[in-house]
Amino acid sequence: MFTFSSITNGIWELFTKTDNTFLFCSVKFWTLFVVFFAIYLLIRNRRKTMMLTYVLCFGLLISYKVNGWYMLLMPATALLSWYMTEMMKTAGGGKHAKRWLAAVIIVDLLPLIYFKYTNFLVGIFDNIFATNFSPMAIFLPVGLSFYTFQAISYSVDVYKQKVNYDVSLLEYCFYITFFPLLFAGPITRTDTLIPQLRTNKPVDEKLVNLGFWLIILGLLKKGLIADYIADYNNWIFDDPNSYSGFEVTMGVIGYYLQLYCDFSGYSDLSIGLAALLGIRLLQNFNFPYKAKNASEFWHRWHISLSTWFRDYVYIPLGGNRKGKVRTYVNNFITMVVAGLWHGASWMFVIWGAIHGGALVIHKFCKKLFLDKINDTPLVKFCSWLLTTLTVMAAWVFFRAKDMATAGDVFNRMFTDFDWAYLPPFATVRTMWLVFAVLALTIHWGMKESWNERIKEKMTNAHWIVKLIVFAVTVQLVINFSQDSVQPLLYAQF
Repeated sequence: MFTFSSITNGIWELFTKTDNTFLFCSVKFWTLFVVFFAIYLLIRNRRKTMMLTYVLCFGLLISYKVNGWYMLLMPATALLSWYMTEMMKTAGGGKHAKRWLAAVIIVDLLPLIYFKYTNFLVGIFDNIFATNFSPMAIFLPVGLSFYTFQAISYSVDVYKQKVNYDVSLLEYCFYITFFPLLFAGPITRTDTLIPQLRTNKPVDEKLVNLGFWLIILGLLKKGLIADYIADYNNWIFDDPNSYSGFEVTMGVIGYYLQLYCDFSGYSDLSIGLAALLGIRLLQNFNFPYKAKNASEFWHRWHISLSTWFRDYVYIPLGGNRKGKVRTYVNNFITMVVAGLWHGASWMFVIWGAIHGGALVIHKFCKKLFLDKINDTPLVKFCSWLLTTLTVMAAWVFFRAKDMATAGDVFNRMFTDFDWAYLPPFATVRTMWLVFAVLALTIHWGMKESWNERIKEKMTNAHWIVKLIVFAVTVQLVINFSQDSVQPLLYAQF
């Protein structure tokens, strides 16, 4: 029974109690979002300052729920980064502006280096000097990497005069704290977001409808498929030696699918939420597992991150402007840095090195002989298969806790694989197989043109149809949910 006391206690806990499960697939988030959105609709077309401040405060609240008082790092980063960038603008160019740029990048990176890489650097120090420093218990604030990269991109773009207009402190704080981007991006540039805040156009009904469809799609990918198949994958990678080679292979395939559905699903949710607010964000995934080479994969996978590393790491290193060998080296270094961005572990370095090596090999072979081969169906299939196996093998290092575990995974796959395990596996893991096949079919079996038709039909459908599809989706997520909402994989990065 609801009483005035229980209601006030609930409201008090909402604003004071932290909860690291307060993510986009949780009932708690959507309950709060409905209230937020109702008020947003009332104030959206009033004073722009009021709307920006309201959304900014909601972003800080969401960050507080998952990070506690560590969320203060976000507004602190925004204030310092904006002020120092303003000082850079008034420095008059030349060496003074370059010094301010270096200073603001260092200030932006310091929290990331401390929270994410301290223990990694301490471990390297221990190995070199044979010391016995113990790892520190350091909490990694959710979203730190994403808003740090957005802050850096703004300062660099202002320095390069790609942003040739003034951005107010309120607009910049909105840009850094915009809640759909907090947990998993996509990493958004100033030119994508700020100009949209300054338009007085009426709400784009088509954009809102698209946002609703992306939210449904995101819930299906993340809340249904990824979360359901996650438990089995975790068992395999926690102790691969306890399972047969066939079961380990299924776990590797499962993680390959889980990671895509988890992250692309969350990107869909982020882009969909922004669309409901009338803000259009750029696509972050484009059927990456259909790629037929490493270069194409990185044009399709986590597009906002790959373009960020291209513009702010690869090109400053020299890009492809300093000869073939330097181009290959720059590609390799960029991917190793991308690996380190994902986590302070040699496993991520190996993952980045595999992708860096794949890019170098593809670019080298492309000029040597690949461009001379006819693009037949057999060639396309072989190219796709080789790319898929490379990506899948790299994900093993991405997921395994250490080299020993990764070695055990490969050892079980190649020395103990037997198709005889398929019938009992299908009997015991029927729904796991159903969701895995569903994910494979959606990604590999569906033509991109079909995806566009489905999206168009759903965005143009009657609101009752959309409501029914949404209700069915939510019910499926509830029916097939495990003990709790699985954490977003990319939240740890």
